[in-house]
Amino acid sequence: MPTRLDFLPINQDDVKARNWSEVDFVFVTADAYVDHPSFGVSILSRVLESEGFRVAILAQPDYKSTTDFKKFGRPRLGFLVSGGNIDSMVAHYTVSKKRRSYDYYSPGGKMGLRPDRPVIVYSNRIREAYGDIPIIVGGLEASLRRFAHYDYWEDRVRRSILVDSRADLISYGMGEKTLVRIAKLLDRGVPIKKIRDVRGTVYLAKAGEKIAYDYIEVGDFDTLKSDKEAYAQAFGIQYKNADSVHGKALVEYYGDKMLVQNPPMPPLEREELDKIYALPYARNYHPDYEKDGGIPAIAEVKFSITHNRGCFGACNFCAIAFHQGRSVRSRSEESVIREAKIISSMPDFKGYINDVGGPTANFRYPSCKKQLESGVCASKKCLAPTPCKNLEIDHSEYMHMLSEIEKIPKIKKVFIRSGIRFDYLLYDKDDSFFKKLVRDHVSGQLKVAPEHCSNNALLMMGKPSVEVYEKFRKKYFDLCREAGLEQYIVPYLMSSHPGATMKDAVEMALWLKKWNYSPEQVQDFYPTPGTISTVMYYTGIHPLTKKKVPVTTDYREKQLQRALLQYKKPENANLVREALTLAGREDLIGNSPECLVRPAFSGKPKGGKRSYSKDKRQDSKKARAQSHLRATLRLLRDPHKAARAVKRRISSAVFSAKMQKG
Repeated sequence: MPTRLDFLPINQDDVKARNWSEVDFVFVTADAYVDHPSFGVSILSRVLESEGFRVAILAQPDYKSTTDFKKFGRPRLGFLVSGGNIDSMVAHYTVSKKRRSYDYYSPGGKMGLRPDRPVIVYSNRIREAYGDIPIIVGGLEASLRRFAHYDYWEDRVRRSILVDSRADLISYGMGEKTLVRIAKLLDRGVPIKKIRDVRGTVYLAKAGEKIAYDYIEVGDFDTLKSDKEAYAQAFGIQYKNADSVHGKALVEYYGDKMLVQNPPMPPLEREELDKIYALPYARNYHPDYEKDGGIPAIAEVKFSITHNRGCFGACNFCAIAFHQGRSVRSRSEESVIREAKIISSMPDFKGYINDVGGPTANFRYPSCKKQLESGVCASKKCLAPTPCKNLEIDHSEYMHMLSEIEKIPKIKKVFIRSGIRFDYLLYDKDDSFFKKLVRDHVSGQLKVAPEHCSNNALLMMGKPSVEVYEKFRKKYFDLCREAGLEQYIVPYLMSSHPGATMKDAVEMALWLKKWNYSPEQVQDFYPTPGTISTVMYYTGIHPLTKKKVPVTTDYREKQLQRALLQYKKPENANLVREALTLAGREDLIGNSPECLVRPAFSGKPKGGKRSYSKDKRQDSKKARAQSHLRATLRLLRDPHKAARAVKRRISSAVFSAKMQKG
């Protein structure tokens, strides 16, 4: 375990141990303090440290008073505020808005150590404590809420987080260069209210004030909060100007104030990324958390490596395009290999690199050379629904890098667990990497994201057609057989996405039946800020095409679509029957092999034969529980029969696994 001196200060004793008279910045975060390059706060604080600034970390402060925010005294230059690695509302609530019971980014997984919307809460506490001190907010939560945004949890359009937090600036996107630029200006004595021209920032000014860049007006908040067409149009403008090459400044009005977003900061190039990932991270959680059981989130990333940023896949339900951008950049092979050697020398390393990935593991460069000069296409995607003619596909460098990591002493295996873009992999005419992936980098099962099988839904998701996935699936299992390996695919599936109707969910259930696949988990579409899909969910309009989109917002209908994707679960039988009836597919309720669910059992009539009814109310949980109890008691009375039953279940499970394998 690293010592306290390997971390940045978290209290005044740590500050004194470094012989500092004061700190330049206090970095407030809603996560526990983990000094690892998978955590944004860790990267940004180490970057500032490398530039000569003194940074202290205030992790998960008591937000009910100003006491904790005064722990380090008044910082010389200001406060930095982050909501943490993931959105606080997603961390706190399920898609059905139920409170979660476990927080992976808190000591021992304990809930309640951060508030809802911590960027707003923390910033207002800082204002209470220190008045006009500079406050810069950033990270995922602030970045995705930089404009007026639909809030799923309150079912309304909220103001920009800059307005509600009373902060001075938002640093949006990947903020290393932006934050260093702001810090140097503050250090030179430039007042925070005069910092108006830094790319990658958002500020609030009086309407009519001079703007440093060419700009586009996206609307007035009073209109955007009530006019869905205006809201969809505004997001379309924001999305099309999220590229650093051609993106313009954007203006949103709030009464006599205007919110100004300067153009995006250009992405870090390879040499800059290499420098950042070579900084002296402790690569663990702070030792003060050991008594509480540590920080659960470290488990997956401690022995993992991030080699790239950005994603030109740009799925409509994913916020990466709006936060990291669509123009991919990557670290050099030497930088990644150097980090692998550091990991291999850690005392608790067991020989397995969990991942060498990023937003999409098998991307290393922009999708085409045109992007370097002209930026990403504003209204077109690189991969979906069909690949762009300019798409450049090359896995050779990634493959070579993985091979070099495998040669490092103490490393037994290198896995790839972050998302593989299966269509990009399939389009590569050279299948060398595909073969190596199957042979060397799959830990028994490969996770991929077809998401759906209905091309109506897939089009709205920004994904390729299901035929592409089925070709990939066939080739994957062919290569597994050639390699003599028994490996599987775990497909991520999503229900209730905008554009996906009940009939599409039935189509999905039949597709799953065809492949004899029973997903243990299915993700309901979760509307979060900063995505095209969330705009469609709220407005019923595609913000880029302006076309109307059918949307499922009713909770019961969401339940029914989800149940269809897990139609084999006994507890879903009533929901499946209801869904099939609503979809006009009662032909799939019955006892024949092509049916999805049996008719509802209504007990025994006078004649002694079983009678069935489509009335879901007659298939009671009590009757099923009694049946299971009777069967269990019979098995307990006959141990031989019990053994045969267990054997049948094992045989059935093996058969199902083989069918999934293809």
